[in-house]
Amino acid sequence: MSSQKSSSVPRWDITPVQQMIASCSGAIITSLFVTPLDVVKIRLQAQRNPFPKGKCFVYCNGLMDHICVCENGISKAWYKAPGHFKGTLDAFIKIIRMEGIRSLWSGLPPTLVMAVPATVIYFTCYDQLCAVLKLRMGDRSDYAPLLAGAIARVGSATVISPLELIRTKMQSEKQSYRELSAVIQSALHNQGWRSLWRGWGPTLLRDVPFSAMYWFNYEKGKAWLCQYYNFTDPTFAITFTAGALSGSFASIVTLPFDVVKTKRQVELGELIICVVSTQVSSSTYYVMKRIVAENGVSGLFAGFLPRLIKVAPACAIMISTYEFGKAFFRRYNQKKQRVTVKHAFLRY
Repeated sequence: MSSQKSSSVPRWDITPVQQMIASCSGAIITSLFVTPLDVVKIRLQAQRNPFPKGKCFVYCNGLMDHICVCENGISKAWYKAPGHFKGTLDAFIKIIRMEGIRSLWSGLPPTLVMAVPATVIYFTCYDQLCAVLKLRMGDRSDYAPLLAGAIARVGSATVISPLELIRTKMQSEKQSYRELSAVIQSALHNQGWRSLWRGWGPTLLRDVPFSAMYWFNYEKGKAWLCQYYNFTDPTFAITFTAGALSGSFASIVTLPFDVVKTKRQVELGELIICVVSTQVSSSTYYVMKRIVAENGVSGLFAGFLPRLIKVAPACAIMISTYEFGKAFFRRYNQKKQRVTVKHAFLRY
């Protein structure tokens, strides 16, 4: 009964702009909480195997994976700072003590330029699509989140993919905008428009199934928890729990695609900066085949625990802060509407 009440709250009482503000706030808060985990992970990796010039690595701010290109050996880049860490907790303590707490967010600002707009597009499109699909699908409206999540992810990935490619090129070669424009025009002339969406396929292969499963399970889990605890509207704890559980499940199921996508992202980054031969296969199938040949089937499930530790809190923080923001604007709109009605009544 209570879950029906929860779903009956009209979506259109939140404007698209308010959805954008809520998702933007959630994106920034998520990145502030999750980025330190990845910074520490990268520092530990660099300690074990120092990154040579031109080497690419994946940097995750909790919202998106970004390719970062290592600079030359005399660079004072944050990932090359000296440190002797015995483990994750030791790294946290020593980085804060020796370099200051701000070092835990090293490299974050440039990635937010891409990640925040991508998150805003994704979440706003999802809510708008889900509302429309629920009205049109009738008895099958339970599947609206699944379809809306998949479509919203395709849209955001399609918009951001060329920008991420350009960002990687700019970072690797320190080009001016005029020089970069010439490079892009040359690529378009020689390879066509599709060259701007290199790496788009493997991104969708991981992110679309993840998004579809995540939103379907999140909406189901949220409704079930509301019903179980007899709440009309979901609380922060309910959205946090539903987000963490649905994110964990989706991340486990899509882990092989994540392994392939990460490997292809790194190869693509090194291909862009001409560090590796252009003979590297761009086929997802061959990358998967190569991983199995080198490491066995278990190689497709490498990094299971680190991915789970990263994805679960990121999903939980993002969705709970987003829902909190929407609830705030819903109350604000309702209060504003009541005041407007009251003034209209007094006027007449």
